[in-house]
Amino acid sequence: MNKDTRLSDVLHVLLHMAQADAPLTSEVLARSMGTNPAVFRRTMAGLRDAGIVRSEKGHGGGWQLAEPLERITLMSVYEALGCPNLFAIGSRSEHGECLVETKVNAVLAETMDEATALFAKRFSALTLDQIAPNAPVPASIHLDK
Repeated sequence: MNKDTRLSDVLHVLLHMAQADAPLTSEVLARSMGTNPAVFRRTMAGLRDAGIVRSEKGHGGGWQLAEPLERITLMSVYEALGCPNLFAIGSRSEHGECLVETKVNAVLAETMDEATALFAKRFSALTLDQIAPNAPVPASIHLDK
C-alpha cells in the first residue's frame, strides 16, 4: 500500500519557506517534495485557501507563508490538505450479523476514534515554530504523557 506523504512533505516545505527571505517558486519547492510543479500547486491550493500561504505569479513571484510559524498549527495544515486518512484499518463489514464480527467492529471503531481524538488534540496544540529546526522537542509530543 502506498503511503500518503503529503502532510510530511508540506510541513517540510513550510519550514523551508519560513527560512527564505524571498518568495520561492513552485519549481524549487516541487523539487524539494520530489514532485512536479503542477502537483505541488494542486497540493498547496488548500493551504492558500486556508490562509496559511500566499502565492504570486510572474517574475519575482512565488510562494510565501501568510502567517508566522507560531500561528500555524499542524492541525490547520492537516485540515487544509483535506484531512487525509490516518489509518488504513477498516472493518470487514459495517453491518455484519455475526456476533464476533460485531464485537470486532466495535473494538476497532472505538480504538480508531480514540486514536483520531489523540491525533487531533496533539496536532491542535503544536505549531510550526515548535517543530522548526533547533526548536526544543515539545513535551506534548512525547508518547508517555
